Amino acid sequence: MQAFTLPAAQGWRWLIDGFRIFRKSHLMLTFLVVSYWLLMALANVIPFLGTIATTLCIPAFSVSLMNACRNIDRGAPVRPQLLFSGFASNLRTLLVLGGIYLIATVAILAVSSLADDGALMRLMLAGRKPDDEAVESGALLLATQVSLILLCPVIMAYWYAPVLAGWHGVPAAKALFFSFVACLRNWRAFLVYSLAIALVATLAPALLIGLIAALLPDGAAVMTGLATILIALVLAPTLFASFYVSYRDVFVRPERDV
Repeated sequence: MQAFTLPAAQGWRWLIDGFRIFRKSHLMLTFLVVSYWLLMALANVIPFLGTIATTLCIPAFSVSLMNACRNIDRGAPVRPQLLFSGFASNLRTLLVLGGIYLIATVAILAVSSLADDGALMRLMLAGRKPDDEAVESGALLLATQVSLILLCPVIMAYWYAPVLAGWHGVPAAKALFFSFVACLRNWRAFLVYSLAIALVATLAPALLIGLIAALLPDGAAVMTGLATILIALVLAPTLFASFYVSYRDVFVRPERDV
């Protein structure tokens, strides 16, 4: 499969086009994203087993949400059952991808535990609150920074892997490789994309909350909470749609053949 190298400015357009897709079917796409969140949250209530189950299923759910975004982009119907459509395409490979991601994440958390004596690992895998000493000493922050650095290549390998496996039947190892190469070749676009997300996710909420506080000082707390929820319900589906747009732009020819 061929990954095309795009200009840096394309990263900004991914977010804009993602919002355009969201606008075409905002209610259904928001419903699917919120339903996905709720399922993940309910499963994670079960210690350890819930984390394992949700991690294994993430690639399949990713394909499901990309199916919804593709349908919206093409003007096809978008229905609630699309939330589970990703489980109907190359499920075995998608579960393998989830398993590899779980192993990689645990390995990274194990490395980070050298900095905080396992506080971050216990938090992520078992939901155990870190003790005050780990927080106050900065050990937890250091472990988090180490984990994020080590996670970067893992995220690059997984960015397109579920779609490549689910839509094109690419084996797990090749899907991870093609995804990593595609992200590496388009690092400039991804840098702009990351900066655009950071700008929208911080500047827009700050402006809106500041405006609410100025206009409604008495009910600022309640209105700020509602505004935050509203922003999340717009931003999250837009981000999922932008993931699809980035795939569509980087793998132009494969997308046309799906």
